[in-house]
Amino acid sequence: MRTFRSTVIVALVWGAACASAPAYAFDGTVAGQQDATAAALPVASAPLAGGQTLKKALPPSTSLTALQYAAEGGHPIAQWRLGRMYADGDGVTQDDQRAFEYFSRIANAHAEDNPSAPQAAVVANAFVALGRYYLQGIPNSKIKRDAERAREMFSYAASYFGNADAQYDLARLYLKGIGAPHDVKYGARWLGLAAQKGQHEAQAMLGKMLFTGDQLPRQAARGLMWLTLARDAAQPDETWITESYNKAISKASEDDRAMALQMLEHWVQGRRD
Repeated sequence: MRTFRSTVIVALVWGAACASAPAYAFDGTVAGQQDATAAALPVASAPLAGGQTLKKALPPSTSLTALQYAAEGGHPIAQWRLGRMYADGDGVTQDDQRAFEYFSRIANAHAEDNPSAPQAAVVANAFVALGRYYLQGIPNSKIKRDAERAREMFSYAASYFGNADAQYDLARLYLKGIGAPHDVKYGARWLGLAAQKGQHEAQAMLGKMLFTGDQLPRQAARGLMWLTLARDAAQPDETWITESYNKAISKASEDDRAMALQMLEHWVQGRRD
């Protein structure tokens, strides 16, 4: 693992200068596909896990100057906040290259941090943001589209930090054969891990694949369960999720609906426990 981490860090340093996975048995319960799988992934849009601790470290009212001062001092949360601000154009002029630089600083300095450390969520999300930049490239910069490098970023965050968004993004690459060999079983395993952690896009993809029997053995009730969970968490602009749910519920039999409801109750109870 140390060798792989060192390789990733070297790759990040090179990129900035220019500007083994967990094995879950696959039985259909942890595995999914969005029609727009190959569409561009949003940069740094994922919410941070463990957000309460991070918010306490730097209050939302922290000024830009204070953030910049903290970031220059190596504060990873300040660097993350600035990276998000430049990526989104939130209070500053939108600048993907500057965002990339801040995310790179985090990844370079904290790649080997303990996954249980308070800043681990920030570090994992920085890798996800970098992966999405590599997947798309940054126009008019030396950060070119590099799907293999994107896969490395997602793979690291997914395996070392167990980040659900990275697992979802990595699954999409394997399911489409982008930056990696096309491997439905391997992609489905990553997708399933993300779905089990509550990543709603992964739940929707998983649900659609299982309900329709697309590349996986058909399990209509289980697919409907995942689609129901995803629909409840979907954002207003994620119409593909609600459309997938509506199509499934309209085609589901009464037995499928009843079984899906039972599965959903077990899922909710398990989350509470």
